[in-house]
Amino acid sequence: MKALPVFYCDNVVSQVQSFSPSAGKPAEVVASWQELNIPFTIESFEPVTKENIELAHAPSYVDGVFSGAIKNGFRNNEIAVAQSCRYTVGALFAASKHALVNKQVAIAPVSGFHHAGFANSYGYCTFNGLLVTALLLKQQGLVKTIGILDLDVHEGDGSQEIIETLKLQEWIVHHSLGYAVSPVPENADSYLIQLPEVITSMQHCDLIIFQASADPHIDDPLGGFLTTEQLRTRDRIVFEECAKQGIPLVWNIAGGYQRDDQGSIAPVLRLHDITLMECAKVYLYKSSPNKIDNDEIGND
Repeated sequence: MKALPVFYCDNVVSQVQSFSPSAGKPAEVVASWQELNIPFTIESFEPVTKENIELAHAPSYVDGVFSGAIKNGFRNNEIAVAQSCRYTVGALFAASKHALVNKQVAIAPVSGFHHAGFANSYGYCTFNGLLVTALLLKQQGLVKTIGILDLDVHEGDGSQEIIETLKLQEWIVHHSLGYAVSPVPENADSYLIQLPEVITSMQHCDLIIFQASADPHIDDPLGGFLTTEQLRTRDRIVFEECAKQGIPLVWNIAGGYQRDDQGSIAPVLRLHDITLMECAKVYLYKSSPNKIDNDEIGND
């Protein structure tokens, strides 16, 4: 593998006035990654259709969001948000297919998925790209089983609702950090010790979808239990275990809400930089993992 495949286009971005930077974050994340000395390629992809989204959501809900009659995950009725979701989900779906075909890793720098339920939006999430992707892959005969490794600090409640509503438990293994542990610093080390076992429980899966969220960071206003170095360890464990067990992996950037004194999301970008670095160490520089110096980013 000579470069990491990143599935991105400007259409995944939607400009929304919100506490959450998620709608506009992908462009800043990719720009930040371009400043790192890590080879990656920008891969093109097609947006999903409304009919694709309806695999995981009630058609009346999907129609309502796209018409502006029902509020999206940002609690507004802007149709542009719905249209951008066709691309955010499309990026994850295309990256997943790439990971499956190449039996490696692929990246979709998008977010806004796991709180969206079967017929509702919540928490800056409009459509559940995790479940749409899983159902599309299943429909196309590309997978028999899928693991959703959701390491956002909040519960993947929308994902769980869709899994239960559509009775998908037999072929989707869903692990949500928000359900698994109370996010207090005292639980950080024990959770990281258990994380390899969580991935082993998904070793029979054809693909793992990893939500590499920045919001478990101890300084996140909506998170709060892992240090920067512990987040780095989280990422390293996921990449090393998936590579060791030969499980194709796709990851997205999920949540993250920190801002610096100037109001920028630089602290969040720093954490997403770390995830890309740890990914590169495992998938690009297996024989020389020190090629990327941790001091480029810094540790807590």
